[in-house]
Amino acid sequence: MDSDQPAPASHRRRFLIGLAVAALFAAAFGAFLLGVAREGARRDAEERRSVVQLLALTDLVDRAGGQPAAAEEPSYGLGEELPPVDVPAEGTVPDTGGGLGDELAALDAGADSAETPDPGAATRQAVAAFAAAHPEVKAIRVVLFDGLLLEASTALEDLDEKAGEKAAPRRLERDEKPLYDLGQQLRAAVEGNREGQEGEAREEEIAAERLSGGLLRLSAPMERGGAPVGMVQMDTLVETPETRGAGFPWLAALLAVLAPVGLFFLISLALGERRALLATLAAVLLLVSLSAFALWSTRTLAADRRAAAEATAAAVKAEGERSIAQLAELGLPSDPPPAPETWDADRYRQPRGLVQAGQAGATVDQDRLDHESHQDAGRVHRAVITLSLIALVLLLYVGLGWAARTGAALVEHRYAYTYTVPALAAMLLLVFLPFFYGVALSFTNANVYNTDKSIFETWVGLDNFVEIVRDIGVAEQTPDGISWNYQSFYWTLGFTIVWTAANVVIGVSVGLLLALALNTKDLAFRPIYRVLLILPWAVPTYITALVWKGMFHKQFGVMNQILQIFGFDPVSWYDHPFTSFLAVLTTNGWLSFSFMMVVSLGALQSIPADLYEAARVDGATRWQQFLSITLPSIRPALIPAIILSVIWTFNQFIVIFLVSAGEPGGSTEILITKAYRIAFEQYRYGYAAAYSVIIFLILLAYGTWQNRVTRATEAIGE
Repeated sequence: MDSDQPAPASHRRRFLIGLAVAALFAAAFGAFLLGVAREGARRDAEERRSVVQLLALTDLVDRAGGQPAAAEEPSYGLGEELPPVDVPAEGTVPDTGGGLGDELAALDAGADSAETPDPGAATRQAVAAFAAAHPEVKAIRVVLFDGLLLEASTALEDLDEKAGEKAAPRRLERDEKPLYDLGQQLRAAVEGNREGQEGEAREEEIAAERLSGGLLRLSAPMERGGAPVGMVQMDTLVETPETRGAGFPWLAALLAVLAPVGLFFLISLALGERRALLATLAAVLLLVSLSAFALWSTRTLAADRRAAAEATAAAVKAEGERSIAQLAELGLPSDPPPAPETWDADRYRQPRGLVQAGQAGATVDQDRLDHESHQDAGRVHRAVITLSLIALVLLLYVGLGWAARTGAALVEHRYAYTYTVPALAAMLLLVFLPFFYGVALSFTNANVYNTDKSIFETWVGLDNFVEIVRDIGVAEQTPDGISWNYQSFYWTLGFTIVWTAANVVIGVSVGLLLALALNTKDLAFRPIYRVLLILPWAVPTYITALVWKGMFHKQFGVMNQILQIFGFDPVSWYDHPFTSFLAVLTTNGWLSFSFMMVVSLGALQSIPADLYEAARVDGATRWQQFLSITLPSIRPALIPAIILSVIWTFNQFIVIFLVSAGEPGGSTEILITKAYRIAFEQYRYGYAAAYSVIIFLILLAYGTWQNRVTRATEAIGE
């Protein structure tokens, strides 16, 4: 026996290593996602309790600000700074007992200043009482838009005795413009949400900002008479070392790794080197371990959510009782009575519905809590399914020996890989990182309102893909006939396929016919024809698209002028799906035939003339020569060009976007333009990323299938 021959690799060892790697990846990443989810839930619970305080404060300030002043200060116009006085008749003695002279003297002495009514006194008293009852609230500011007035403030910089001119009430200073801008932004949000149509994206009416030192700054509009007249801002302490989260669940992650690896090691001793059984055992243990981890994660999140809901209900109850007591203490109106259950609201000031008012005070709605816990469980399950698929791929990659072969290839060709490292680094930064970021973004609900959150905080798993695939309502039967839903994913997908197939057929057919014509022997003016026919490809695409858009204009377009010459009525090309499709098809056909003509002409000129001479000697017709010589000879060049043409046309953004713009009603949108509109008109970045991933998968599947069927690149590498 040859002792130099290497011993066969141990399947048991490979699958043991593969299981360890897969379990470590899935458990570590899953524990990280769980830690981020728990931290996000904790911060959300802190914000919810702070919003309860903010809305309780806003209700108190609203009631205080609506109180009439004890004595209204008279308002006079220009030139009427003083009230009119009766001028004594000539020869009479003016009445100085309590007359105007005494009033002016009292004003000079400052005696009347104590009696001047202060319309903001009640507001400042309410703010001071609220701050005294909430030691965790570090600063409160009340800003009135009318007059740019800081009505009340408990901030230290506004209470500095050495800078009395900064004490409230006072006008806002120039360096406090961001405070005024924030108030105007909230007022615009309130007005916009009230005027907006149902179902449209809403603007947040509560602004939240995390400050250093564990402070949370919340701002909400203040309304009087149903109109926003100011803003209430509150800085409250929400995070201390005692209130921070549990951190990374390392113990659960460690058990999720050690348990399957240990069991596999013990059971594999009895299985030996039977690869199929080892692969099955490793996969089953991995899935069971991840399922157990998912169950524990679900219960942990449910317990956290229940604790947060009960803490919020307690805060609502306490704030309600405290609000009633403060209204009575300050002598403010309590009609209508406070509704503390509505203070548990989201950033749109819409009640969450989790806390209900009852005879025992604020209580948690169990049905709503169970619904939210069920949603958490769904997100956990989808995330674990995704991690399980990736972990299974890692397990098979290592267990079946592919990792070993990859490592051996890297060692064997290390010098070649060393030379390609700079190019690989550039590709990694410019191509792969954005690509994988887009893939990761597709598993989130990222939108314009949560851009400050990380991917892990907005992770929703396969929700976006499920929503896209479930969008099956393409057509609906109505009394007036069939109504087509142009916004459906499947309508857009079907139109994209028809659009791609029609354009490729036109481009290949016209390009091949022109190439055959240009390849004719002794063709006069051939160089001129070549230059003219390549111009559509040479002109920038967006210029060509805009030119054709103008040509299809109903009133001034040349297409309608030609139709009118022959007695036809002008056509509104972009008012009907079919005519709009014809417009974009003509435009892209003009752009695409030149490329196919160049590729076909190059392939035709590489065919030896002896083949055609031999075919003519054998009596072959031109059609037989084309089928037996021309097509097989140009096939290796034509098939890759067709694959490229399909990919380019499938993603032909410029023509659709500039020529038809998807009109009418989105009927001529293709997947790439639909993804663009979802991202930059609806601002649903995660959903648009899912669209992009689906586009990539469709084109990847097509390219792989086309290449395998046609074997166009089978000679490469031989």
